[in-house]
Amino acid sequence: MPESFKVLVADPISDTGIAELQADPQLDVDVKLGRSEEEILTDIAEYDAMIVRSQTTVTPKIIDAAAKLRAIGRAGVGVDNIDQPSATSRGIVVMNTPTGNTISTAEHAFTLLVSLCRSIPQAHQSIVEGRWDRKKYKGSELNGKTLAILGMGRIGTEFARRAMAFGIRVIAYDPYLSENRARTLRVELADDLDDALRQADFITMHMPLTDETKHMINAHRIQNVLKEGARIVNCARGGLIDETALAEALVSGRLGGAAIDAYEVEPPTADNPLLKLPNVVLTPHLGASTNEAQEIVGIEIARQIRNYLVDGAIINAVNTPSIDAETAAQIGPYLSLSEALGKVLAQLAPRRPDHIKINYSGKVSDLDTTLISRSALKGFLEATCADSTVNTINAPDIASNLGLTLTESRVPDPQAFSDLIEVTAGNSDETASAAGTIFGGESRIVRINGHSVEADPEGSVLLVENNDSPGIVGGVGNLLGDAGINIAQMSLSRTVEGGKALAVLNLDSFPPKELKAIIEALPGVISAKAIRL
Repeated sequence: MPESFKVLVADPISDTGIAELQADPQLDVDVKLGRSEEEILTDIAEYDAMIVRSQTTVTPKIIDAAAKLRAIGRAGVGVDNIDQPSATSRGIVVMNTPTGNTISTAEHAFTLLVSLCRSIPQAHQSIVEGRWDRKKYKGSELNGKTLAILGMGRIGTEFARRAMAFGIRVIAYDPYLSENRARTLRVELADDLDDALRQADFITMHMPLTDETKHMINAHRIQNVLKEGARIVNCARGGLIDETALAEALVSGRLGGAAIDAYEVEPPTADNPLLKLPNVVLTPHLGASTNEAQEIVGIEIARQIRNYLVDGAIINAVNTPSIDAETAAQIGPYLSLSEALGKVLAQLAPRRPDHIKINYSGKVSDLDTTLISRSALKGFLEATCADSTVNTINAPDIASNLGLTLTESRVPDPQAFSDLIEVTAGNSDETASAAGTIFGGESRIVRINGHSVEADPEGSVLLVENNDSPGIVGGVGNLLGDAGINIAQMSLSRTVEGGKALAVLNLDSFPPKELKAIIEALPGVISAKAIRL
């Protein structure tokens, strides 16, 4: 029977998205909304995946209790309500839906800019209260002004298009935006953040909240960099702006106004100084709140969770490379092969290795090999990190903590295999290597420490290194036979006659530790290593 999975929908998403999950016979879907951390902790251990929006905070405590959890899906862009380090260390994929609310958020941010420049909410309220304050609410035109967009991702790009339609000059600050891309978008590329801010009449923010971007608009920049009278729109994340410094500048007149949809504390508390100011426009985090956007992100995250659990496809992951179902099927054989090579290498590598190098040659070198390399790293670390659960998501972090660097290369193999993955591990004094290929749809280990071999990369494998002299391999075979362990396949290799030789034996069962010690005690045997692949 196909494997089944339990999915928890913890926040409201599109009914269509829920229906798509429920339509898959492999998925058992529970919709439990508005629960506290304590309530979630009572049953989170049952679930393979959970879906949230912004209401539920996925804390380290929840992640620690989620014994089966494989994926967390965020119906929206921001994932700061999910503890990513904890999820990554546990090997849980974190996915978001970065495109679903792009238009909705860009439109809302632009609406805030227009409302701010024309005091639309304040003017509306004055009419409701029976006043006719035409002189009080004299506005500012957008045409001919300069706008700084901080963050030129999807939302920033859509905002730029709308701004240019209103005759606004657009300057972009984004460390990852190339000059060619800026020219394509018809925006000017700022040298740095301060360069963009100095020129701007209007500023709109579309960046994630990180240690580097927290309070990027702060008291120093407000007082010393921004134009006097500049107006700021924040439809991204609350912590991008120091709200206290912003309020002080709005009171003093240093800034002309601010329109805020995201706050440092949500909802903002009664003592938030922005709530009492006349030159602000405030909305309750409505950027993605349109019927269309909520429908789209709900459907998208439901499909992403289903595709990951059922098909192995990883789409819009924020803590591991994304991979579609077709690519997953294409690289699947390489993943198992590279993991086996990593496990073999873990038995051969010198003590305290500080690097792992993976070389790809042949057809495999044309693929995106990120996950293949991670699989090799996973196989290697599993043998050295018995107290940790290692997987392709957390393997790079675990390796980094051990001081182990991973590098890739693409150099043609001198033996001209049509496909070859060679994994090398070691330090400045000593290295070891294992290589494998896929031939006729079958995986094979074809080289170990320079020895040409042929072995299946699965099941129980015994590696025996010995002096090249008569009778040693026969003695090993006799010991295995006496222990009732059958040899399924054997490959022998030597460097030169009378030198060192290597025997690779695929066994029907795993040899006990005592037998390994007896084999190593045979005259001429240098080492015997048993590996479960």
